[in-house]
Amino acid sequence: MHSGIAGAMGGRRRVGRHLIVSAVEHSSVLHSAELFEVTEVPVDRTGAVSARSYADALRPDTALACLQSANHEVGTVQPVAEVAAVCREAGVPLLVDAAQSLGWGPVEGDWSLLTASAHKWGGPSGVGLLAVRKGVRFSPPGPSDERESGRAPGFENLPAIVAAAASLRAVRAEAEQEAVRLRELTARIRSRVPRLVPDVDVVGDPERRLPGIVTFSCLYVDGETLLHELDRAGFSVSSGSSCTSSTLTPSHVLKAMGVLSEGNVRVSLPFGAISEEVDRFLEVLPGAVAAVREKLGAPAPATEAHEDSLVVDALGKRCPIPVIELAKVIGDVPVGGTVRVLSDDEAARLDIPAWCEMREQEYVGEEPADQGSAYVVRRVS
Repeated sequence: MHSGIAGAMGGRRRVGRHLIVSAVEHSSVLHSAELFEVTEVPVDRTGAVSARSYADALRPDTALACLQSANHEVGTVQPVAEVAAVCREAGVPLLVDAAQSLGWGPVEGDWSLLTASAHKWGGPSGVGLLAVRKGVRFSPPGPSDERESGRAPGFENLPAIVAAAASLRAVRAEAEQEAVRLRELTARIRSRVPRLVPDVDVVGDPERRLPGIVTFSCLYVDGETLLHELDRAGFSVSSGSSCTSSTLTPSHVLKAMGVLSEGNVRVSLPFGAISEEVDRFLEVLPGAVAAVREKLGAPAPATEAHEDSLVVDALGKRCPIPVIELAKVIGDVPVGGTVRVLSDDEAARLDIPAWCEMREQEYVGEEPADQGSAYVVRRVS
């Protein structure tokens, strides 16, 4: 990905150094983009961009636009063809990160450059793919020689390249049939999890999504603890929750979408995943979530209201504790009353507004405080 961005920007250095990316690109894209002047295109709550947003971001000095074909955390498929048409009309090349989707089928549209990684479809690790359409100006960022038309230095790892191509061909031969089967399994998870577990937000586009990815977030749950509970039951899942990050900051994807980040679980069903294992996961999940909530002291039903305003001091406490403390006291203020949550956890900036939307309470806003920030919530019902 870095080579693709650097090469495309180098080939169009006379145009300018402006680069367009979506707010939910893979971190490898966002890190590469830090070397240039960047415009981040926002996404909606499903994680999708609009072609109009890319059109609005274009400038005379725009040298390149980037867009993933599908999101790696929530599975949302992006409108690549529409964005590619907008970019082509403006004379700006579009680089597509197809790492998540290429194993399922070709990327439609008039894109200019495309990248992918072989391990995503079961090929050898360490083999990357960079396709550059004819006519696209491209200048390699480092030393090169006559191989690959001057685009790559030294000898290539031909056995690994052949293995990557062979594995992609084998996977694609079964992709259409397997996609139908996996979509049924992920749809089962999407529909049943909210019925089995209270206070859950299933995220990502319900229709325009990859076949094998489903993501949901659970209120009042520590993501890392939940992952450990599921691991003990034999399920290896991932999380975009801030609780699994060494920096304790929320997933940039969930943050850009404006959805709940705490207690996030990403289920990735591989080729060959069986229905019985999905059913067992759905049997285990409610108990695992309940156990984590009990450990963290999740809120009981609201008590009789008696004060007009409350202050919750959650300074020094990490997700999901600030939200749990808020939920415990919201019933102690009358309708129209407010709760001010003091927190220095970065995740609170995302999770408290998300909680308000889920619980139909009013998020008033963020205010400065002596330490951290004060998040003000008004009780609506």
